Amino acid sequence: MRKIRAMMIGAHPDDCDLRCGGLAMKYADAGHTVKFLSLCDGSGGHQSMKRTEIAKRRYGEAQEVARKAGITYDIWDVPDCEIVADIASRKRLTRDIRAFAPDVIFCHRPNDYHADHRNASLLVQDASYLLIVPNFCEDAPALEKMPVIVYFYDRFTNPPFSPDVIIATDDVVDRKFDLYDCHKSQFYEWLPYTAGKLEEVPADDAARREWLHGIRVPRDGTLLTPETLETMRTGSSCEAREAIQAALYREKLIARYGKPYVFAESFEICPYGSQPDADALKELFPF
Repeated sequence: MRKIRAMMIGAHPDDCDLRCGGLAMKYADAGHTVKFLSLCDGSGGHQSMKRTEIAKRRYGEAQEVARKAGITYDIWDVPDCEIVADIASRKRLTRDIRAFAPDVIFCHRPNDYHADHRNASLLVQDASYLLIVPNFCEDAPALEKMPVIVYFYDRFTNPPFSPDVIIATDDVVDRKFDLYDCHKSQFYEWLPYTAGKLEEVPADDAARREWLHGIRVPRDGTLLTPETLETMRTGSSCEAREAIQAALYREKLIARYGKPYVFAESFEICPYGSQPDADALKELFPF
């Protein structure tokens, strides 16, 4: 079996965990190599801690994720909410991608509510062709082959997300919540604060971890509709959020696996990287 090198690029610490944490663990479990890269330090995401304090804390949380998932997790020293698609950042990302030499790159789509997400996506797209251009960033050897680039799932509709690959994650979804639990400053403090729910977060560790799951999605074969799952959403990390893609793209799951699943992650091929045929997709996503 070919060993895959997967580079998952998000704007913030926890973006990759949310959007492809299940697939990342599948890769790592199978002996493939995975790198998460956050293009900013997450330092804007707290209601009371100073930027330097929260950036240091979020870096430590990301390293705990790396340990649990069996991956590496790098974070740029760019302040949160200040990612820009400029030449310096393009060169930096080109060098980072070339150093890792991925077979496949994952990133945000460019039509996103958050400027950091949009600019992170633009940086990947701006760097994509340059990865194979020797006279750009001459100090970092150019790649011999363009990687495949895929977009994370999102719910934005202009244009709507159109999945080319959907991966069942029932076998790793509980471990995905373990990754969320590592990002304590994000999931137990900042996000509840922005949602006006900070007082709802339990103090006890076990109760807090259960709170992350929200309303439990049935795992007895009951297949819920996307509409029902939307009524069950309780936050950024809840089980209903993890199940929505499996419900939306159930026919694709059945076509891939021969049966439906409860949880899934889905991805759309970006037109700027190598364009894989069906055999190449099977090799890149052997799950």
